[in-house]
Amino acid sequence: MSPGSDHTKELQRRIAIYDDQQAYQELFYLYYKPLLRFANAFVRSHELSEEIVSDVFIRIWERRAQLSEITNLTVYLYVSVRNMALKYLLKKQKQASIGLDDLQVELESQYHNPEQLLLTAELMNRVSRAIDELPPRCKMVYKLIKEDGLRYREVSEILDISIKTIDNQLAIALKKIGKAININLRKLVCL
Repeated sequence: MSPGSDHTKELQRRIAIYDDQQAYQELFYLYYKPLLRFANAFVRSHELSEEIVSDVFIRIWERRAQLSEITNLTVYLYVSVRNMALKYLLKKQKQASIGLDDLQVELESQYHNPEQLLLTAELMNRVSRAIDELPPRCKMVYKLIKEDGLRYREVSEILDISIKTIDNQLAIALKKIGKAININLRKLVCL
């Protein structure tokens, strides 16, 4: 189940109306890893990222009665993590502000289904290198859309950038990845 789905809305409803702890746990497990990676892009500390994400979820539970007022819980969670991370950075005075181009984004492996497993190791290495070499803004947009499965509008709200910018950044990312894997696919098919 991907974040932002109807399933998320159902969990949100069950938590808000019934104080459903099982739904809360399910919501936590659904979003924990993507939010952890997102927080880590800001604070660059696994332990601190865990603390930030946990704090966001604690606040969700504490304010569960108002949860039904949130239109898009996915965006709310990402924005909450972003705001807490930035608040921490300001408090520690590490940086007065942080821009998208300063973020260090880690991507989860893209190779989970059988079709992708058929790709050669060389092709996978090329894709991985191309993604790692993307500028931070491109990498963040690519991660949120392609890995976390968010919609352009959601990413626009989370990162506070226009949909046109997202479209441009994703196009740049896909072009660079495509260029990096420009190999003769007929050779691969014939092997």
